[in-house]
Amino acid sequence: MSRISVRGFAVASATAVTTVGAVVGVASGDPQSSNQNFETTAADATLLADIPMGQQAQVQVSSLAEQADAQAAAADATARKAAEEDARIQAAQTAQAKKDAADAQAKKEAEAKERAEKEKEEREKAERASRDAARDSASTSFAQQSSYTVAQVQAIARQIVPAGQFQCFSNIVQRESTWNYKAENPSSGAYGLVQALPANKMATAGGDWRTNPATQIKWGLSYMNERYGSPCGAWSFWLDNRWY
Repeated sequence: MSRISVRGFAVASATAVTTVGAVVGVASGDPQSSNQNFETTAADATLLADIPMGQQAQVQVSSLAEQADAQAAAADATARKAAEEDARIQAAQTAQAKKDAADAQAKKEAEAKERAEKEKEEREKAERASRDAARDSASTSFAQQSSYTVAQVQAIARQIVPAGQFQCFSNIVQRESTWNYKAENPSSGAYGLVQALPANKMATAGGDWRTNPATQIKWGLSYMNERYGSPCGAWSFWLDNRWY
């Protein structure tokens, strides 16, 4: 209850008392006394309202405490809401920062992968060009002979096969034909240094495939590159399967 309410309560009480007094005065036949009692009681009621005492004071203190509690609760709720909003904004900013970082990393990795693929493609293109050049050079550097020694055949192979792939190529030829360019499998018909099957597939490298080791080497290298990526790829397969 507010101070105004308390004051109203006092005034109302005084009014009631005065009214009773007035009635008594009228009944006693003393109108003047009734008027004086009315004025005195009204004045006393005003003074009581101005100076809270007893129950009136307790009501005022309780009302002020309730107001303070309500204000404190409202302030806490406002502060809590503001803190929750700040936390939400911070979480959203953190999530966005992580997403941006992840996108940037993914883009960086994609660009690096693309560069690596381009470099690999260019490298393979250069190797093919080198192999083709070496193959063409070998086919013209050695005049065809009626026969070739193992050393001569190996010398031709070294000019045709890239240096980094020669040992793998040699491993396969050694096991397939022991470097005999006229080796023939009586059961399957496989023929030559790399044991082509059917043998006439080597005609794509030259019509002299039966007697020219350079032609057989060119075809064998092309076959290994196309099917296994390189002679070393073919050798790896051969080790696992004993054929290629």
